Amino acid sequence: MPAHSAPAKPSPPNLLFVLVDQWRGQALGFLGEDPVVTPHLDRFSTEGLVLPQAVSNYPVCSPYRAMLMTGQYPINNGVLGNSNSRGAQLGYELRKNALCWSDVLHDRGYRQAWIGKWHLESPRKPYVKCENNSATFAWNEWTPPARRHGFDSWYAYNTFDYHMNPLYWANDTPRDKPLRVNQWGPEHEADKAIAFIRETAAARRPFACVVSMNPPHMPYTAFPKRYLKAYEGKSMEQIVTRGNVNILGRDKFAQLARAHTRNYYAMMTGVDDQFGRILKALSDANLARNTIVVFTSDHGNCIGSHNQVSKNNHYEESMRIPFLIRWPGKIPVRKDDLLFSVPDVYPTLLSLMGFGRDIPEKVEGTDYSRLFRTGKGQRPTSQLYLKIGYVPRDQGSRGVRTHRYTLRIEKQEDGTVQRYLHDNQADSWQLKNIAAERPKLVGQLIEKELQPWLSKTKDPWKP
Repeated sequence: MPAHSAPAKPSPPNLLFVLVDQWRGQALGFLGEDPVVTPHLDRFSTEGLVLPQAVSNYPVCSPYRAMLMTGQYPINNGVLGNSNSRGAQLGYELRKNALCWSDVLHDRGYRQAWIGKWHLESPRKPYVKCENNSATFAWNEWTPPARRHGFDSWYAYNTFDYHMNPLYWANDTPRDKPLRVNQWGPEHEADKAIAFIRETAAARRPFACVVSMNPPHMPYTAFPKRYLKAYEGKSMEQIVTRGNVNILGRDKFAQLARAHTRNYYAMMTGVDDQFGRILKALSDANLARNTIVVFTSDHGNCIGSHNQVSKNNHYEESMRIPFLIRWPGKIPVRKDDLLFSVPDVYPTLLSLMGFGRDIPEKVEGTDYSRLFRTGKGQRPTSQLYLKIGYVPRDQGSRGVRTHRYTLRIEKQEDGTVQRYLHDNQADSWQLKNIAAERPKLVGQLIEKELQPWLSKTKDPWKP
């Protein structure tokens, strides 16, 4: 009789990670909060897991991206502010010796692509000549191959806010000769992602592809105007609906909201369109079933809420981000109020993909792969909030966000301390700071929630 062969080992899953910039968590059509049109994300939400309480713990570009790639909070990954020429003086860039999840997948034989915004490289003199850089201050920079952390297909830039005429460095592009493109950035990046998917499908090799789109990050005028059609005929009151924006005001924040919220949403509709194109390519290549797909953002955007221009604060519009994940047959379709944090992405994804044993000990995020699959498992009671920037580590802001409260404590250089406490159930727009009238609650949140986070992350900051 013929010998029975061993059952075929399942192929490791692919990973498609779509990361956008400055897209707040409230702006998803299916949630019914902001009046944004996102048909592809609406459909995608019915095919996987949605985490409406996911946050960006330090809601600004580079700190988020460093947390994402290292699984560590900023105190330990070293990116305490944005990677620009000022941050360069403080070492604010992804360390060359950091063990990123992409390094792990590279060692496991994955072909990997990074397409779009990177923003983890500090500019070096002489600065690259481009619109985002001047002789005295710079944002954009080329990333040397040795600092690409396992991404063997590279088509990226550090940060560049000219979305209708973007620039990129491909695999072998010289630092002083970036490629210029006459196409909307997200559309061009979707084209590149689709080409990568088709090419890799033919090679029958597992892949991980990050598509990092800059819109809906400002400027709010740089996008194809056809996406405004979804918002035609809507009054300003139908567009700017958040109760923490003074839509009739004359101040600059009210003017900002009136001038740009419609365009902000239109850019989201455009990015949603490109996301739909990438999903179709995945399906056409017969890869959808064995590909984990994630859609998320690096932080949110106030755009006038709370008299704030954009992000880097503790408000819900700044902290909450979209997080949707699909893996057909493996992750059930549902919404879950898990208090998910950025460093949790690293261990959760690696474990889902079968590489849980490869998670480094230095990773500070929590592996929620079992909870993703079953809805069961231990849950956190809070999420850490940080704002550090260019001040000493024992200054700046720390805080926590629970299912009900948001606490922020801000320490100034002169010793001044400002406390903010919001009851997000009783005051969903966070209009009232109740810290002064609830000192006992502030103390409880510090003792039971914030202090354990500070200890875990070895943060020298004292409440």
